[in-house]
Amino acid sequence: MSNLKIEGSSRLIGRIRLGDGVYIAQGSVLRSVDDSVTIGNSTFVLENSVLIGTSEHPLRIGSKTVFGHKCIAIGAEIGNLCEIGNGVIFMPGSRIGNMCIFGEGTVIPENRIIPDESVVVGRPGRVIRKLTDDDRAMIKRMRNNDVTLTDHTENILDIEIREGEVMGKLNELLGKIPVVAESAFIYDSAEINGDVMIGENSVIGSGVRIIGNSHGPVRIGSNVHILENSVLHLLPDNMLIVEDNVTIGPGCIIHGTTIGTGSIIESGSIVCDYSRLGKNTLVKSGTLVKQRSIFNDNEILEGFPAKVIGNSTEALKKPDYIRLMKP
Repeated sequence: MSNLKIEGSSRLIGRIRLGDGVYIAQGSVLRSVDDSVTIGNSTFVLENSVLIGTSEHPLRIGSKTVFGHKCIAIGAEIGNLCEIGNGVIFMPGSRIGNMCIFGEGTVIPENRIIPDESVVVGRPGRVIRKLTDDDRAMIKRMRNNDVTLTDHTENILDIEIREGEVMGKLNELLGKIPVVAESAFIYDSAEINGDVMIGENSVIGSGVRIIGNSHGPVRIGSNVHILENSVLHLLPDNMLIVEDNVTIGPGCIIHGTTIGTGSIIESGSIVCDYSRLGKNTLVKSGTLVKQRSIFNDNEILEGFPAKVIGNSTEALKKPDYIRLMKP
């Protein structure tokens, strides 16, 4: 291994191709389906980020690019020497040029193309200007005054999770012990605490935290997929109910709500307490559902805060990147 640094609390799953000098920080998760994640030399992925590639949407990242804390990149192409702020989200098919700067919390929608040397902010992200000399100096300074690029050196990691290996932690809290169906699967770095019930064939991804304390119960149905580094919790005198066949994307915060059957919550979304989402609801990536919001069946939500942007009367189809399979 060539001076890679992969922290022990991070998780790498599948075949992943890493360049020399790559750093993967604590709590970050990289998941590669069908050999679909490649990262260039000396790229840094900071704490609690989630990077996912699939055969349909491979993830390709250049050299000396730095991801801030809690970033999400799914099926994107991201160039060299990019400076990516905390909480930025890249959606599948997005193509990012070299030496781009992204403000914190920016969301890049599917198939968006960002030219070289762009400064990008917003939800959705928009180019506000080209780099200045000061911007270039900052990028250089953040890389120890060395922005030279070397030939990619490939280190291949093959890490497969197999059923029967160590599952995630189930912790007693205030006298309550989580109850998990025998057919459910909890990835090893997930933690389930207290008054939580999880139904048949549900899958809880790496780094997920589900906290059922004295505030109220957490009830998760059957065939529910909760993806990497999401957090589920609730305020006092409340309940958190996730009905059957729901998918919650990576990096979400789900707090004291009811989510109707067949709904999809895309990556990096926040759903707040005392809200209710009807059946077959689609919450687009990076959306905020405010406290006490009520939405009907079949609605498509987007925005900060969420607004109805359309309807879908047919059952929602899960994109390939949002499926989390049992080993």
